[in-house]
Amino acid sequence: MAKQSKKLSFEFFPTRTPEGRAKQVVTRKQLRQFDPEFFSCTSGAGGSTRDGTMQAITDILSEGTAAAPHLPCIGMQRQEIVDLLEEYKSMGVRHIVALRGDIPSGMGMGSGSLHYANELVELIKTEFGSHFHIEIAAYPEFHPQARSAEDDLNNFVRKAKAGADSAITQYFFNADAYFRFVDDVHARGINIPIIPGIMPVASFSKLARFSDTCGAEIPRWLRLKLQSYADDSTAIKAFALDVVTEMCERLLREGAPSLHFYTLNQAGLVSTICQRLGY
Repeated sequence: MAKQSKKLSFEFFPTRTPEGRAKQVVTRKQLRQFDPEFFSCTSGAGGSTRDGTMQAITDILSEGTAAAPHLPCIGMQRQEIVDLLEEYKSMGVRHIVALRGDIPSGMGMGSGSLHYANELVELIKTEFGSHFHIEIAAYPEFHPQARSAEDDLNNFVRKAKAGADSAITQYFFNADAYFRFVDDVHARGINIPIIPGIMPVASFSKLARFSDTCGAEIPRWLRLKLQSYADDSTAIKAFALDVVTEMCERLLREGAPSLHFYTLNQAGLVSTICQRLGY
C-alpha cells in the first residue's frame, strides 16, 4: 500500500518513575518514524496527575514533536484553568484536548467552576481566541453516563458549537458505529473532523476491563473469538492485529480524516498496524 497521506497521532499516559519516563522516550522515538501530527498525554481529573502530564508534554516538545495535553476541567477553578493554559501557551503548546473528565472519588459535580466540556471550550475560546486547536471527545457508542443516545448527541453538538476544532473518539471495534455517529452529527450541522480512536489489543482481560469502565463495546463475535484463545497471548495479538488493521483500512478508505492511537505507552502493536497501513 502506498504511504498514507493522512496524519496519525498517538496518546500516552503520565508515568510516575524515571524508568517509565525513559521508556516513554524510547517509545516516542519508535513512533516518530510515522511523522505524527502530535503526541497527546492524558491527565487525571482534578489535577491528580498534573505534574506527570506537564513533564511528558515538556519532553515531547523538547523532542521536536507537537504536544497536546489533556485538560479535564472537573474539580478545577476557572482561574486555575486559565493559569495552566497560560503555562502551556508559554511552553509552545498549540493543541489542547478539552474534557470534562471523570469525577474523582469523593468529589461531587458541584466541585470546581466548570462542570461540562462545552464550558471549558467556551473558556478557552474566550481567553485565548484561536491560539489553541481544541479537540473534544466523541462517543460513537455513546457515553456510558448519557441518559440516552439523543442526549449524548446533543451534548456533543453543544461542545462542538462552543468552538471545538476537531474531535477524537473513544475506541471502538465497529466501524459502522463511527460512520453512523458522523452522519448523525453532520445532520445536526456539525462538520468538524472526527478522528477515530484506535485501541490495539494485547490482552483480552485488560481490554474487557477497560471496555467495562469506559462503555466501549466489544462485539460478541470478537469477544468470543478472543476468549477462545484463553491465555495464548501470541494468538490473541495476531488475530487482533488483523481485525484492527482491517478496520483502520476501512476507516481511512471511507473518509476518516486520520487515526488516533491509544498506545498504552507501548510502541510494538501500534507500529505494526501503522506499517501494515502503509505508513
